[in-house]
Amino acid sequence: MKNIILHLRFPFSFFLLPVFVFAWSQAHHPDTSKTIWIFFLLHLLIYPASNAYNSYFDKDEGAIGGLENPPPVDKNLFYTAWIFDLIAIILAMVFVGKFFAEAILLYGLVSKAYSNDKIRLKKYPIISWLTIGVFQGAFIYLASLQALDNLALQDVLKLRNIFPAILTSLNLLGFYPMTQIYQHDEDEKRGDFTISRLLGIRGTFLFTATLFLFASGGFFVFFQGKTIFNFPAFVLYLLTLSPTLLFFGYWFFITLKNEKKANFKNTMLLNLLGSMGLNAFFLILLFSKK
Repeated sequence: MKNIILHLRFPFSFFLLPVFVFAWSQAHHPDTSKTIWIFFLLHLLIYPASNAYNSYFDKDEGAIGGLENPPPVDKNLFYTAWIFDLIAIILAMVFVGKFFAEAILLYGLVSKAYSNDKIRLKKYPIISWLTIGVFQGAFIYLASLQALDNLALQDVLKLRNIFPAILTSLNLLGFYPMTQIYQHDEDEKRGDFTISRLLGIRGTFLFTATLFLFASGGFFVFFQGKTIFNFPAFVLYLLTLSPTLLFFGYWFFITLKNEKKANFKNTMLLNLLGSMGLNAFFLILLFSKK
């Protein structure tokens, strides 16, 4: 049981929390009950189920996201992943809505295709990178927004909703390669040719920096003319992310001198700083509307 709980990696869900909080901040009339249920279903059932399923098929011996020393896995982890998904879908149907239930069903299937040894999207660098960026980003953002505001499908797909959804994916597409940067040897043993392996360590840093610039440009457009407590929203966005940017620059500098610095500890610290910064900004954005 202890090993199963460890492989569910509940704390790792925090790194994906900004997607939900951003959607919540953009909802016009979020239903309180649904807000709580969506948070619970995503972060305590759906994401942990994906973590468990991925751990079962990867059978990592080295550090993985959110778990420095993964314990051995067995078939119970595989069943746990499916049970968590099933419970989440049933609860979503009852307490959130059919559309959201269908969305998390699709998300669960895609996440399993990412890891499953018969399909294993993880072997293909561009496909896996896009899959994670789109489904953990824009897809979850739009599914959450639809449920929070009870939107019709044609309203979900309007530009005012699609644009921030794209920005969410851009952020994830930038961050995601950094989560793989310390796993090159482990991925090579399994035959997984990840986007970070494709780019190399130096290339991963440069690629992430480039995508962050694109994402920042998008947020500049999105927040143009908007203020939070009489403070320019985009400036506040940069301020809340400044610890992340400073650490990223420092980490890149020391890794250029010693590639062993591209390790688990520094990766998790970057993820933590980035998630804290984005969560803080989106929460400020949310409560500035009240």
